[in-house]
This record gives sequence, C-alpha cells and structure tokens, in this order.
Amino acid sequence: MRQFALCLLVVLSTIVSIQAQQPKKLNSSEIYEAVQKLNVLGSVLYIAAHPDDENTRLISYMANHVKARTAYLSLTRGDGGQNLIGPEIRELLGVIRTQELLAARRVDGGEQRFTRANDFGYSKHPDETLQIWDKDKVLADVVWAIRTFKPDVIINRFDHRRAGQTHGHHTSSALLSLEAFDLANDASKYSSQLNLTQTWQPKRLFYNTSWWRYGSREKFDEIDKSNMLNFDIGVYYPTKGLSNNEVASLASSQHLCQGFGRLSQRGTQQEYIEFLKGEPLDGSNDVFSGIDTSWNRIKGAEAIGAILKDIENGFDFMNPSTHLPKLIEAYKLIQNLEDDHWKSVKTKEILQIIEACTGLYIEVSANSPQAAPNSLIGLRMEVLNRSDVNIELASYNISTMTEGVSKSLPMLPNQKLNFLEDVIIPQDLNYTTPYWLNKKNGIGMYHVEKQELIGLPETPRGITVDFNLIMDNTPITITKPVIYRYSRPDKGELYRPFEIIPQVSGSISDKVFIFENDQQKEIEITVKAGKENIEGYVQMAYPNDWNVYPQKQKIQIENKGDIQKVVFTVIPPKNQSEGLITPMVNIDDEYYTDELIEIDYDHIPFQTVLMPSVSKVVRLDIDKRGNNIGYIEGAGDVVPESLRQIGYNVTIIKPEQISPENLSNFDAIVVGIRAYNILDELKFKQRFLLDYVKEGGNLVVQYNTSRRLKTEQLAPYELKLSRDRVTDENANVKILNPEHPILNFPNKITADDFNGWVQERGLYFPNQWSNEFTPLLAMNDSGESSKEGSLLVAKYGKGNYIYTGLSFFREFPAGVPGAYRLFANLLSAGKEDKTQLKN
Repeated sequence: MRQFALCLLVVLSTIVSIQAQQPKKLNSSEIYEAVQKLNVLGSVLYIAAHPDDENTRLISYMANHVKARTAYLSLTRGDGGQNLIGPEIRELLGVIRTQELLAARRVDGGEQRFTRANDFGYSKHPDETLQIWDKDKVLADVVWAIRTFKPDVIINRFDHRRAGQTHGHHTSSALLSLEAFDLANDASKYSSQLNLTQTWQPKRLFYNTSWWRYGSREKFDEIDKSNMLNFDIGVYYPTKGLSNNEVASLASSQHLCQGFGRLSQRGTQQEYIEFLKGEPLDGSNDVFSGIDTSWNRIKGAEAIGAILKDIENGFDFMNPSTHLPKLIEAYKLIQNLEDDHWKSVKTKEILQIIEACTGLYIEVSANSPQAAPNSLIGLRMEVLNRSDVNIELASYNISTMTEGVSKSLPMLPNQKLNFLEDVIIPQDLNYTTPYWLNKKNGIGMYHVEKQELIGLPETPRGITVDFNLIMDNTPITITKPVIYRYSRPDKGELYRPFEIIPQVSGSISDKVFIFENDQQKEIEITVKAGKENIEGYVQMAYPNDWNVYPQKQKIQIENKGDIQKVVFTVIPPKNQSEGLITPMVNIDDEYYTDELIEIDYDHIPFQTVLMPSVSKVVRLDIDKRGNNIGYIEGAGDVVPESLRQIGYNVTIIKPEQISPENLSNFDAIVVGIRAYNILDELKFKQRFLLDYVKEGGNLVVQYNTSRRLKTEQLAPYELKLSRDRVTDENANVKILNPEHPILNFPNKITADDFNGWVQERGLYFPNQWSNEFTPLLAMNDSGESSKEGSLLVAKYGKGNYIYTGLSFFREFPAGVPGAYRLFANLLSAGKEDKTQLKN
C-alpha cells in the first residue's frame, strides 16, 4: 500500500511539474470551484519567515474549503538554506525557492508575497535578526503587504512569545506581524505607501499552534484550548478527487531543494489556531465570525451576489458556456463598483472564469526564448473560441507598440485565428531578471527602490498583449504575456518564459581560483551573444598586485546564442593576496559585465538571472600531502570543485561503487554534507568506509543532521549529533590542542585562519563523543556555552576518522584562505613527516 501511495505521489507530482511550465487551463470542475471562490469576499494572510515554513494544510483549507482569498507572506526567499538538488546557493537558491513557493501556491490555491528581508542564515534570537534585517524596513514591508492584500484575518506560523527558543527569523516574523496588525491602519506610519494604497485594519490575528509547540501530544491534550479554534483539515474535495491534506502534501512537495518531497496524507486531521488580538470570537469556531464575506459587504454589490449564486447553484458542468450571459452581466456590474480593491480582485477572477467557460485559447509565443533590446522578434498569436458563444476579436495591443492592431474578426466555433507580428524590442526595456537582485544587496536586506515592486514574487513580464474581444456586446480585454512554446522528442510540448537579455554577457569558468603558489594559471572566459553579429573585445578587471595577459582579446560571434571562449593568463603575486576579477565585454564602446545564469529544473519554470560576473582570486600559502581524493557526494555542495582548485585529483564515488577495492586507491575519502541523511545505500556501505579507516585510510565526514540518519553507526566510536551551531561567522575560535598534528601539518593553523569566514562557523555539531575522539577547536555564539564538537579526530586502527561540522561548503565558494588550509590538513592526516613536525 505504501508503494502505491508513493507511485500516486510521483504521478501527481509529475503532472504538477508539467503544469508548472504551461499556462493554466481550467476544466469544468475547476471553473465551478472558481465560481464558488468568486462568491466569497473574505481574505486570509498567513505569515512566516522562509519558503517551506508555511502550513500548506491550512493554506489549502482556507483557499479550497473556506474559499477565502489566501496568501502566504514569506519574509525571506530562503537564500540562507542548503540546496539538496543542485549547486546553487545564496541568491540563486533564493530564486529557486521563490519558484518552488509559486509552484506550491499553484497546487494549494494560495497567492505569494515577500518582503525585502535577506535570509542571512540561522539566527538564535530575534534581536539579532531584526538588527541585521533592518527592522523598520521589514516592518514597513509587512505593513505594505497588509495594506495591499487587505486581509480580514492574519495567521502567524510562529509564536511571538518564544524569543531565544527557536530560529530568530521565525520569532521575528511573528513579532513583526503582531506590530504591523495595528500599524497598517495608522496613516501616520509609512505614509508614503498611501500614495499607492490605503490604510487597512485586519479583524483578527491568530497563531497556528500544534502539539509540537508544547513538546508532545500528551502535553497538548492537557492545555486549555478555550482561546483556540480547530478545523478538520482532512476534508475531501469530490471535484478534485483529493482530500485537503493530499493537496497540501503535493504543495509542500514542491520544496524539493529543501528535501520536502513526501508521501501524501488522508483522513481526519485537526489543525489549531490560537486567537491573539482583534475582534472577539464570542464562542464561534469561524475565523470570519461577524465578518460579512458575501457580496453584501460591498455597497451596491447585492445584485452581483444574486447573479453569481444562481450560476453556482445551477452550474452546468457539461456546457459551462451557457452561463456566459450572466457572467457578462456580473462583470459589467463589477466594473461599476466604488470599492477599488474588490473591483480589481474580482475582475481578475471573473475574467479567468469567462475565458474558461468559452474554452478560449489565447497564446502569444515568440520564435525565440530570449531577445536583446533593439533586436527583432517574431510573435505568433493563436486565438481560438471553443464554444458556440458569439465572440469577436476587435483588436490587439502589443505593449511595445504605440498603436493597436484592428481586426474586427468573428471568432467562429473551433476555427483558429493565427497572426504573426514582428516586434522590435525597445532599447529601454528592462532585462528579465529577479528585480530584488538588480542592486547590490547587504547581508540582511535586498534593495528595491520601486514601492510597487516590493513584495511581488517575480519581476513583471516585459512584453504583454491585450486581446480586445466583444462578447454579448460587451468589451472584454484579456491580457497574455509573451511565452516561448516548443517541443522536445523526449519530453513533448514545453513552455518557457520569454526573456529580455543583454546583447552580450561574459562569465568565468569558476567563482574562486586558488593559486597554491606563484605559478600562473590560464582562466577561461565565455562570451555569449544575445543577438546576431556581435563584434568587439573582452578584457579583464583585476587587482593591482596581479597581472593578466593579454590585455584585450577580440570577439566575433555571428549567431544569437552562440558562445566564444577566450583564455587569459593570470599571474599571481609572490606573497599571499586576494582580490576580484571581472570580464568586461566591450561592444560599440559599451561595457557589459554581467553573466547570464540559467536555472533549469523540471518542477519550476526556466529561470534567467543576470548577476555581476565576479570571481575571487586567492594567492594562498598552502601545502598538502596526498593527491587522490575520493568524494561521496551529499546534498549539492561544491567541495569537489574547490579541492580541485588547490591541485587535488578528486574522483566522485557513487554509493554503489563503495567497496574495499575501490576505496584502497585513495589517499583520503571525503563524505559530502548530509550524505548520511539522503543516501540510503550508506546504511549498507558504512562498514566498508570504517574498514578503510582501520586499514590506514583517512576519512573526513562533513556535517549531517541528527534526524533521519541512514545508519546508527556514523563513526567507529560513540558520536551523538546535536543541533549545536555557531552562527556568528566572526565568533572567537579557541585552539584546544595546539600541538595536534592536524593543526600543524602541513600548514600551521592559527586563529588568523578563521578570519573572513561567511554566514556561520558551523552547524549541527556533535555534543557527545567517546574518549577516543579529540576535539581540536572551541567556539560559541555570544552568551552561550563553549561548543567543542566542530572538529573531532579519532585514531581507528591504522587510520584517522575525522568528523567536522565546520561550514566548509560555504567557505570554499567564498574563497576563504584559512578554510582551504585547514581542510588540506584534514586530508593530509596520517601523512606527517615526523622530522618536519619536530622542527
């Protein structure tokens, strides 16, 4: 049965992934559900800190059962997390997690909002979080979200009363929500926002609690719940063929980069929310108690409610187009409403229903997925009426053209209309890239200058087409973004967003180049053309004490999308040094210094990101012993590439390749981050790794979490993982055993080697270990006890077992010299030259 459930989840997830790439087309059941939702004028805003924090069960329940307009406000985009599916970290990970949130909302029926807060990594207290984030700006963004979304009800994911007991971001999200609940209706606060919106007072604020808040189900059963509401979020939706908790499981399974793929759930399941402030419930179990969520809440909208209720009660599943006259009537009445907020929201909803009821297929596909400003792009428009309703295509307006194109064509049933238009991409059209990455960001905040953009999940599309139709003598405009539709023999029909890119971009092969001595290296630059017939030259910006040869190299690329590679010789200084290098591509006396990054995963739409093309160069005083390193990959780290940078020959070992014969070929074996959490095979292969150590090998195991370990024997001796971590990257590091060989050979490790670390010192340190282990370092965050489990070494047989929670996977991509020197010592363990050590 479990296998069947897993197969069902895989099939449904595949369907969701396919749908995530293409425009939504509603079937009869979905149209009916949309009509039901059109008849509800209540709204819920769910607030938490990160992607995957949200309770998809409750979001789905509010959106699909209560039929309320429901949104999730994630204060961050999750940039500080780990990536289980690929190498992207920091800003690029934030782009992926943003799209995974949007994929989740497409499943559970919610909407998505953000603030400008940057996920800088784990924080132990909201005081630290709000200082790094710039509390006032994030609070302003939460107020902005409330004023623009206008929720009747706000639900916090986390408890504002738990400062210091959980992730500082989590508690901060609740504290900011609590404060914004009152400020949103105060016109003296963040008054500049009121040029674009109005004040708003939500009616109630809740906290989404559960048994885990109290430590156990038994303790939760004993608490006073008189101030709580509870819902059975396991309700079944016949029109979907799924229960609410199944929908929720599918939604949360979109968070693949965080390892949230999971089995679906069914059956009765209670969800609790605790009332915090606002209008009293007076014993009701309805979050909207006393709030009119019908059309009657809007002046002059009673007639709209009556029309739509008749459609809902007598909905024709076999021929939804029969409802078009009444829908048009309701649409016209909505346009006369004085309430601009609900007028905007419900116009968007009813237009989607009208489009679906008539079976309209309207699409604008470009002949290329990308185009540069000033270039010509071909648009193919397909317009099709798949109903018996009389519709006329009056005209269409392309957003880049000053005048519309008149058509006045009848749209006969199932008779396709095709149009071709050539469009010049305007010179001043913005590139398609995440708007929050346009400016250099700080550690805690993204810089977004336009108020209208703040909170949007994506950058608005650069080119759209308005199709002006006449239905039942009523003008109706349906707007479509330009997309790129294509096919692949192995995947069928596919969709990509159409994107505006620079005419040229340049990228360097690696983000960090480590020079272990003063010998020069050849560094390759790839220049990619965003349009035809690119001609110019490329040069490199570099630090003053470095040299680059030649100074310039000519480039000439005939076809858009083609690349040209050029190689520069980079000569480091004699002494230790570090700096940045950037390719500068000159076309017609204009320099281009951005690289074009493409993110392509099946479960999210294709993403194009423009970021400054910058690589770090480090002239490093480093020595090492041994050359052949075996690497067992974990959860998407770039450690193998980093080790190659300092001259190691790194071979990736697949779990099925782990055998005594294969392991014996390596000077050291490194196990990647969280490998023991995600690789089932290690349960059976661990004995070979420990035997390798016993026979004289050197095994370096990087951090794992204590939950869901694949083996109970992580080490040859007792070793217990914890949640201990040191989040301050500048925390003092005390060397416990200065004479230990690992801290002296082949590189002398001192406190200076811990300068310049980024985001954190390390995470998930062991907190218990047997006497066979020797702790080498001690560190702690302010106000906490010393943590000695960041680097543990034990002799086992003839070899060395090393466990480290230090965040090498973050330090290597940042080019931190001391991290490389220390890791070289870990790999060199057991190869000490006794004479050298003595000296």
